[in-house]
Amino acid sequence: MSVWTALSQNRAATHPEHDEARLRGRIYAIPFAQVYQAALQTAEKLRWTVTDQDPRAGEIVAEARTRLWKFTDDVWIRVSLDDDAQTRVDMASASRVGRGDLGTNARRIARFLHALDARLGARQHANTEQISR
Repeated sequence: MSVWTALSQNRAATHPEHDEARLRGRIYAIPFAQVYQAALQTAEKLRWTVTDQDPRAGEIVAEARTRLWKFTDDVWIRVSLDDDAQTRVDMASASRVGRGDLGTNARRIARFLHALDARLGARQHANTEQISR
C-alpha cells in the first residue's frame, strides 16, 4: 500500500482481481451454510458488533472499533455461491471518520479472512484465492 493511498482512502474492499492478494476475497469448497456460520462466528470472535444479518442472502453487517482512537468503522461481509457452486466470501470495511485510514480497513479485511481460513481449517493455494481443506 502506498503512502498516498493510506492518507487518502478510508475504505477497502475485496475484488477477485485486486492488486493486493490479501484483498481478493475467498472461494471455499465448503457448503454455504457452514461458511456463513463461520463468518458470523469470526466477526463475533474479533469483537465486532453485528448490527444486521441475513443468512438467506448471506449478508452480515457489523461495526468494528479502531484500537487507538476507538473510532467506529463499518464492515460488510457477503457470502455467496459463484458460477461453479463454490462458496465465495467478499467484504468491505469503511471508516466513518477521516479521509485516510492508514491501511486499517485493508488490515481488518486481511485479519478477518485469515481468521476465517483458520476457523474453517482451510489453506489458501499460492497465487490464487481458491481454498481447500
